[in-house]
Amino acid sequence: MNKKYNWAILGCGKIARKFSSDLKLLSNANLYATASRSLKKAQDFANEFGFEKAYGSYEEMLADPQIDAVYVATPHSFHHEHAILCLKNKKAVLCEKAFAINKKEAEEMVACAKENNTFLMEAFWTMFQPSFVKAMEVIRSGELGKLKLVRSDFAFNGEFNPDNRLYNVALGGGSLLDIGIYPVFAALTSLGKPELLKTLVDFSSTGSEETISMIFKYKDGEMANLTSSFASLSPTQTEYWFENGYMILNPRWFTPTNITVKKNGEDEQILHSGHEKGWGYQYEAAHVMECLDAGKIQSGRMSWQMSLDLMETLDRVRIDAGIFFPDHDKNLFF
Repeated sequence: MNKKYNWAILGCGKIARKFSSDLKLLSNANLYATASRSLKKAQDFANEFGFEKAYGSYEEMLADPQIDAVYVATPHSFHHEHAILCLKNKKAVLCEKAFAINKKEAEEMVACAKENNTFLMEAFWTMFQPSFVKAMEVIRSGELGKLKLVRSDFAFNGEFNPDNRLYNVALGGGSLLDIGIYPVFAALTSLGKPELLKTLVDFSSTGSEETISMIFKYKDGEMANLTSSFASLSPTQTEYWFENGYMILNPRWFTPTNITVKKNGEDEQILHSGHEKGWGYQYEAAHVMECLDAGKIQSGRMSWQMSLDLMETLDRVRIDAGIFFPDHDKNLFF
């Protein structure tokens, strides 16, 4: 029988609420501890979801020897600091995306995991969705021929608030690292790192990037057309165009969804995800525990190299677009 793992939540925000709700669906996950900079917030969160303990500081929680795994759910500008804090306390880490602000920070996180022989994985939940797994199987099968183009978007019309993390440059604000990371992920997982890339970008009055369009080009002529925005509403789907057909991960493509497949000369087919309960965060948490059961310190599916490649590509996009975070990028870019 596999071990039951004591999970802790570092950062009690919106995404932590969804993750904690889904964690309850896993029989080998015990909702053990929460931590926030506000003890009351941590206690309220713990009471709502049934965690056993609540802490008013991250350091105090990480000193608890009963904790096995920590879900880092703070804004991505703090991921580097908080993941390393967990790893130095020998706690397995599932760190929300974006993994870090830049590749240098991500490399330091990976180095710390190696040094402490402790598990670390980026919480890119889409990688573990049944629908996304099916889509990757279709691509690898070659049944539609060679993949030629990926078109992916994620946009919503959000309320402008200069103090909100989405628009705050000090917190890594902008659509790219918050939601544009999803279309970039769609390109990397299907076509790999691009040979060339070009961007068009629109900045908000705070200096944060509000809308970005990216074109990736590959050595054999494949291309990706990717967009994210806080200023408009998009279908939020991913299309894969092949020599002999197409495949669509239908709206809110990064969540559990269905897939449309069209082969030249045949009718469209709908492939259903098989997802039944929850938001879909339970799949990544289950994978983390499978890795821990096997004694691994990194995932074979969402590997350190995948996260580093993703951060490297995001860095290249930001350099081309002129997106700069002074508190993190000093002496790195420009």
